[in-house]
Amino acid sequence: MTFTTSLQRLTRLALSTLLLMLVGVGLLTARPSTALAAEASPPVDSAALSKAVVAMEQLDQMRISLASTLEGRTEEPTIETMKEVCKPVGMRAIAIGKENGWQVRQVASKYRNPDHAPANTQEREVIDLFSRHPEINGLWEPAVAEQGAGLNYYRRINVEPSCLACHGTKASRPAFIKDNYPDDKAFDLAVGELRGMYAVHLPEVQAALAAAAG
Repeated sequence: MTFTTSLQRLTRLALSTLLLMLVGVGLLTARPSTALAAEASPPVDSAALSKAVVAMEQLDQMRISLASTLEGRTEEPTIETMKEVCKPVGMRAIAIGKENGWQVRQVASKYRNPDHAPANTQEREVIDLFSRHPEINGLWEPAVAEQGAGLNYYRRINVEPSCLACHGTKASRPAFIKDNYPDDKAFDLAVGELRGMYAVHLPEVQAALAAAAG
């Protein structure tokens, strides 16, 4: 697949996701409070919505590409392996947030880093939805009260075969994980299972632009 074809696919995905949002499809629950109705003046502009979807698709492709470098290795992963394979994804997520005035987090119920634990009820509900409905790849929800105005975009993260080098059985975890993460929950995962999600908070356009400029 060429780069142009891949970008066209990501753009179509972004536009289709945006269309679902604008017609008021609420995927999390059927409650009116969580459904996203079309408005004359949405809190976030459509270009930002489309950009967020494409950015998360590209971020996940980066994750999969880096994880694939573990395939065929026979040596046990070390802390240096994590720095090469996992850390760049987290750093890129932070950079995307700073570039656009968004907040971008990696979230999981089976977390290794406590900072990745769900921050609120909405995040816990979305993770539960993703776990029960593998056909749902991403969805939009209104920002929760403590976030203020804006929207949240959630995009699922699935377990890749190479992820099992560090997320397989509890007993098979590399020594550096056992030594450094005593409260680790990210094990006994299976290929194709939900690993977690990217959570993107897009504030009001004015606030986003101010944050990006600052």
